[in-house]
Amino acid sequence: MEATKRGGLALHWLMLIGFVVGLGGGLLVNMTVGADAPWLVWLTSNITGPAGQIFLRLLFMLVIPLLFSALVVGVAEMGDLKSLGRAGIKTLVLTIVVSGIAVLIGLGMVNLFRPGDGVDPALAQSLLAQGREGAAAIVEKAPESIQMGQFFLDLIPSNVFTAAADNQILPVMIFALFFGIGLVMAKSPATDRLQTVIEGILEVTMKLINMVIKLAPYAIACLMFNLAALFGWDLLVRLAAFVGVAVGAMAIHMFVVYPLVVWGLGGMSPLKFFRGVREPMVVAFSTASSNAALPVSLKAADDQLGLPRKIARFVLTVGATANQNGTALFEGVTVLFLAQFFQIELSITQQVVVMLVCILGGIGTAGVPAGSLPVVAMILVMVGVPAEGIGLILGVDRFLDMCRTTLNVTGDLVLATVVSRGETDADVPAGLEEPTAPAT
Repeated sequence: MEATKRGGLALHWLMLIGFVVGLGGGLLVNMTVGADAPWLVWLTSNITGPAGQIFLRLLFMLVIPLLFSALVVGVAEMGDLKSLGRAGIKTLVLTIVVSGIAVLIGLGMVNLFRPGDGVDPALAQSLLAQGREGAAAIVEKAPESIQMGQFFLDLIPSNVFTAAADNQILPVMIFALFFGIGLVMAKSPATDRLQTVIEGILEVTMKLINMVIKLAPYAIACLMFNLAALFGWDLLVRLAAFVGVAVGAMAIHMFVVYPLVVWGLGGMSPLKFFRGVREPMVVAFSTASSNAALPVSLKAADDQLGLPRKIARFVLTVGATANQNGTALFEGVTVLFLAQFFQIELSITQQVVVMLVCILGGIGTAGVPAGSLPVVAMILVMVGVPAEGIGLILGVDRFLDMCRTTLNVTGDLVLATVVSRGETDADVPAGLEEPTAPAT
């Protein structure tokens, strides 16, 4: 993982400091001078507001190259699905199905408990008006409404470059998905070189994302100051409700869905499974990195779970990038929470769109700290929720990142257990068992 320290403090501690400073300063101003003080309006309009918007725009600048390269590489690393036979097909199908279940749980929890409700509509509209000009270039391309028939038609871009220029992210992701499949099917020295180039684009983009994320402490301080100065103590209540719903949804997926999948499809006792994966879960929680936990996961699959070595290596290395149930769940919860916070009702059709993009986003999410933020921001724009609202959750993102990474890593081991059932090492051709996961 990239070094995340500056001046002796880890980046997540600096983000926490920025969160506390911004929140504390905003609450103090809210209680003493109120949200309408002329100097406060000038400060938020000319200093803290633009500073937070610069951070968001830097994230958006990198969305297209990040998602395209990550999705292409993620699909290409699946290997030759025809040669892999049952193992490859089961990996692909289970990745989509289990991620879909995760997103459904998250969306269901947010719709049931509605953690974003209760904010004064006038204050919410005031915040939207404050940030609308700064985010205009980002949000202006968002569709005003989504119709199911037109949605599926628009998935296929007539011109992928026009789609990218118009910030139509989902058609670009569909093109990347097809491009990755084509890269697998048209295997040759030339396509190998092309894949290397795309992997290089992914590495450069992830490096830039790392650089942008280092600005997060300052952006968090500015964004939280604006939010707290306007919303006061209501902000803390909504934030606590958001964390509670997100963690609750992850717990349901971890302790209900995973045991059922392991027992029903993998033929293994859930107790045996969880005893065997304790160490990878601890490493994942402490590092918040799927790739950092990969060596420990490989060892646990071999020593504790007794899975066929080649199949486990194939599934786990691909899963470290492409099978991210926790990330998909988190993205869905965050988008709906912010929609509720700003009193924007998303239709069932829009929520289906959110689910589909979250599943694809789980494959195309960078393995860097806060790597899901560009995907969350992109989905917000797609469904017409103000992108500047992402500042609301940045301060608690580190803890949720640790939780969702634990869910991701455990999900990889669940997938390996299910795919390994009835398979042997002989089912995987030599050279296909260890695709290389992107370094973080």
